[in-house]
Amino acid sequence: MAFDYDKYIRPATFPHIWCAGCGNGIVVKSMIRAIEKMGWSKDEVVVVSGIGCSSRTSGYLDFNTLHTTHGRAIAFATGIKIAKPQLQVIVVTGDGDALAIGGNHLIHAARRNIDLTVILFNNSIYAMTGGQYSPATPEKHKASTAPYGQIEPNFDIPRLVEGAGATFVARSTVYHAVPLENLIHKALGKSGFSLIEAVTDCPTVYGRRNRMPSPVDFMEFYKKNGISREKAAKMTEEELEGKIITGIFVDSPRMGFIERYANMTRQAQQGQSKRYIRGSGPKGEVGN
Repeated sequence: MAFDYDKYIRPATFPHIWCAGCGNGIVVKSMIRAIEKMGWSKDEVVVVSGIGCSSRTSGYLDFNTLHTTHGRAIAFATGIKIAKPQLQVIVVTGDGDALAIGGNHLIHAARRNIDLTVILFNNSIYAMTGGQYSPATPEKHKASTAPYGQIEPNFDIPRLVEGAGATFVARSTVYHAVPLENLIHKALGKSGFSLIEAVTDCPTVYGRRNRMPSPVDFMEFYKKNGISREKAAKMTEEELEGKIITGIFVDSPRMGFIERYANMTRQAQQGQSKRYIRGSGPKGEVGN
């Protein structure tokens, strides 16, 4: 049965700006299908994005949407969730947006366990702003600011947010579109901070510099090198070189910030009503 994407998009915002062969559309379609499975109305959903190719997604989708400043999507999303905890808040961001200028927001939202779902489009480059390398650009790969190859180690994104305290973390690629959809669906159903790394291709800015100028090159690479966590557990470090490990990395529920905040507020209100008691002195006595 054909899926009706039209009810989730804003036709007036099309055609989109993404280059031919860009994998962002695959991630967005996986995201839409996952939201459909949740059974939420469009008014229940808020999509917040920052700046970058992937962050243009918020303009294309017919939900409550917010297109914010560079690196600050998670900060804006945190404010929305605290003010309106009944809303389903989804952050769409890129590797540069989330890991560099927005890095502190990412790790502290995970630490606090804010009830957000972050879909991180990882195309390994600053594609919109000139092809600079990002914290996710693999070592030795080229960028406009690394013409001889990137010399810094790149972040392992799932391990980064796991260490910061995220309660659900997973990774898939645009070649593995159905598993990506299923992982996003699982993340949407979780309480607390969830992150899905969606490994996506950029043939125009990243691929041309790294001998992968066609989207077919990327799909073949993802097909060959995308391996499950179960398979990866049986491989050596040498065998894992260049591989993309997919699947669920963390699924460990714990009390989230919204619940903690509500508990604290309730306790404070109860304590305030008992705090002041009548005493023998003119100003009374303070008790607990």
